[in-house]
Amino acid sequence: MIGLFFVAVAAGALIYVRKERRLIQSATVTVDRRTLDSLNAANLARRREDNLSIQKVAHLAKIDGEDLQITWRYAGYCRIEHVGVIEFSIDSDNNVPFDDLQCFAYDLQHDPGRKHKIRPVQIGADGISKKVAVPFLRPLRREESFDVVLRCELPGCMKAGVDYYSSTLSFDQESIPQCTVRLTFVGQRPYWVRVYEDTSQGMKLANDLPPAREGRDFTEYDDVTQNLAGQSARVYVFRRTSVYRPNHQSPHSSGMGVAGRDEA
Repeated sequence: MIGLFFVAVAAGALIYVRKERRLIQSATVTVDRRTLDSLNAANLARRREDNLSIQKVAHLAKIDGEDLQITWRYAGYCRIEHVGVIEFSIDSDNNVPFDDLQCFAYDLQHDPGRKHKIRPVQIGADGISKKVAVPFLRPLRREESFDVVLRCELPGCMKAGVDYYSSTLSFDQESIPQCTVRLTFVGQRPYWVRVYEDTSQGMKLANDLPPAREGRDFTEYDDVTQNLAGQSARVYVFRRTSVYRPNHQSPHSSGMGVAGRDEA
């Protein structure tokens, strides 16, 4: 009996190890043989939002040298009787402690004038992929609409050469009617910008993005998708030879927001 007990324990441990290994392998995302660390970390801890129905998504990423400013806007309606928060995942290969992040949100449904900043609340452990919750100014009721903007600055997380920005969705619905991703590069225009999307065979090249708008000191790229899967990831890979621009005071100066447009 004791021998059978230890055999059962060993078999259970082996099954658990194999299950965990398959989970890690399924969460590993690579593009052109490069591992996307922040996206992989996010996949391991990803949770589906099933209390809210999303109708419109806008992701804006402003890349200024080594700094990244992200702005996300989600609009939709409440599925259940009472919802108090909406969750986000903030992913970056450079780990900026949550307490040091310049991060705030607005509940536009209850505060259209953006008079009340909301500080997100961290969920779980800190790291390169952070889960945060944004409380609504007033809890939502069933069928009530919502419109939330979250803005966050991530200093020092971008580098010269080939780099990427990932846009992920984790909602328990078949598709999202409209999703817009805008990349704004301040200073040097990248040599190219390519979009990869996740498929059952891994990340596949979806498109080469041409510039949508150009100014004296910025270049914008738009990616508009209709009926995007509720659980999906699109990765924007680009190449720059330098992260510095002439007369730029420092890699972490407060110049973000000067160039390009922010429509969120």
